[in-house]
Parts: sequence; structure tokens; C-alpha cells
Amino acid sequence: MHVHFNRSSAASALALGCGMLAMAVAARAEDTKQPAERIVFLGDSITQGGAAPGGYVTLVREALDKEHKELGWEVIGAGISGNKVPNLEQRLERDVLSKKPTIVVIYIGINDVWHSKSGKGTSKIDYEKGLLSLIEKIKAAGGRTILCTASMIGEKTDGTNDLDTMLDEYCELSRKVALETKEKFGTELLDLRKAFLAYLKEHNPDNKDKGILTGDGVHLNAAGNKFVAEQMLSALLPQKQEPAAKECADEKSAKASEPSVLRHVVLFKFKDGATKEQVQEVVDAFRALPGKIDSIKAFEYGTDNSPEKIAAGFTHCFCLTFADEAGRDAYLPHAAHEEFKKLVGPRLDKALVVDYWTKQ
Repeated sequence: MHVHFNRSSAASALALGCGMLAMAVAARAEDTKQPAERIVFLGDSITQGGAAPGGYVTLVREALDKEHKELGWEVIGAGISGNKVPNLEQRLERDVLSKKPTIVVIYIGINDVWHSKSGKGTSKIDYEKGLLSLIEKIKAAGGRTILCTASMIGEKTDGTNDLDTMLDEYCELSRKVALETKEKFGTELLDLRKAFLAYLKEHNPDNKDKGILTGDGVHLNAAGNKFVAEQMLSALLPQKQEPAAKECADEKSAKASEPSVLRHVVLFKFKDGATKEQVQEVVDAFRALPGKIDSIKAFEYGTDNSPEKIAAGFTHCFCLTFADEAGRDAYLPHAAHEEFKKLVGPRLDKALVVDYWTKQ
């Protein structure tokens, strides 16, 4: 058989083949390229101010543009002054879903609590149902939620801000909603309340009611906006870890997800002059705390009956169970706990406290 070899045809075929290969490689690269995130920050006046120059939303955008420009992420502010959870529900489609976000950061709760002073707050039932509705609708539209706990209404660190108790209760609801929707909707929790309390314990030794992270006890000053921006970036950027780092993080996450609880054990040695009635009053008051502080998940107590006789005078043991450190941290400065300490303090000779993690 005689085959005629046409150089021109071969060159054309080679060029065509190379072109198709290049197109295939480009298409493959495009297929594997991770799409850019479109992040909407949804909230109240704190977020509205956060979108202004120097605000936390602006600082997040600037940090991403400067340090991670290759990601191509888009940052959108959607805060409106005075908003509560029901307001976010009403404008979710218009201000958020219409922008087709991949991530929605919900930073809400201050007004739901604060406005209760004028009878215009949000009930616990409506607050929880509203958060669940927001998360479900965001997921249905193709996005996922980072849910933040509310930060503060007053910067005092000893639990004496007027609305500390109520604010902690609503933050606990936010934690509950985030946990319940994590598996189904991919919700992540950013515990700003916990972060703020930890920061203020270190940086507010004079127990001021404002001026550390806020200008008025609620709205962020320059330091507060910087602090919140750092918290937001820490929640957003771990998704972009290198494989080895991500594997370590996944391992830590798996360990963290193992069922465990935090035990808070308290031992009391009463003064010799304390009467049985006074001791019983302390026991009854301690027993009543779980009904006043939601983060206490279980409570038990007993009196020493060890035959070893080495209790060193400690007669009463109380054990509180918390779901996590955030629950314990909310309990310690809680107004009800502070009131209990005033009762028990004058009757005690010594107290001993030990905390530890254990399986449920």
C-alpha cells in the first residue's frame, strides 16, 4: 500500500491537536479552580458602621485585598441601625440573597436584648426561630452561615452591666442554633461574646463600662473594629489552609467533636461558727443556680463521708457540668453567681475549685 504524506496537512493536524490540548488543559484548570467567595455581613448598626472607613467590614475587605488578593473574594456590608432578628428575616431576600452570597456572616442580638428595656425586644422563641429560618433560607440559596454571638451592652467585666444576664441567655441560644444546624446546613459559630469577655478581662482592669472596645458600651470604636475584623478573618481564612495544615485542623476538629463535657467541681469548708441553717441556705442557693443560668447543664452535690479522713475540713462538694468553656465563662461573671458569692462568702473558711474535661 502506498501512503502519500502531506506535510501541510500534518502540520495543520498537529496545530489543531495542540490547540485542543491547550483548551482541554485550560478547561481542566478552570474546573479545578476554587470559585471566589462572596461574603455578606448581615447585622445592625454595628455592621452598618462596620462598612464605613475604618469599620470592621472595611478592614476585612482591605486585609483580603492586601494579603489574599489572589482569592478574588468580594465583601458586602448589609447592616441597618436598630435591626433585630425579625428585621433580618424581612429583608433577607432584598439585601442578601439577591446578591447570591456564598457566605453570610450574621452579627445580631444586641437590639433584640437592648430594646427589651423599652418593651420592643425580641422574645427568646422568636429569636431562636428567626435564626433558624435565616440559616435555612441562606443554605437553600446556596450559601452557608457564620453565626456570631452578640458582643456586649456595657464593658464591665464583673457581670454588673444591666443586661448581662439576658445577653448571655440570648448568646447561649445563638450557640445552640449554630450547633444544631452545623451538620445539616454547615453553620459555623463565631463566639464574639466569649472573645470580648476574654479581651476585656485582660484589658479593662478598672472595670470601665465603655471606652475599651466601644465608645458607648455597644458601638465599636477603632480598637473594637480592629478586634472584630481580626475575629472575622480568623473565621473566614482557615478554609484556605494548606493540605497538611488542614489535615491537622480536621484532626483537631474531630477530637473536639467527640462527646465530652466540662466539669466544674467546688469544695466548701465552712467556718466553725456557721449554723446548720446557714449551711443549708448555701446548699439551697447553689442548687437554684441551674434554674437561673442556662449554661449549667447538670448539677449535683454531696457531703463528705470518706473513711480516709483526709478531707482537710472540706465537707460539701458541688459539681456543675458545662457543654464547653464558653458556658463556664458565661457562668462565672453571671449576676446570679455573683449574688450567690455574696451569700456564701462570709460563711466560708476555704473554697477549692477544680475544672476538668470528661466524656459524657
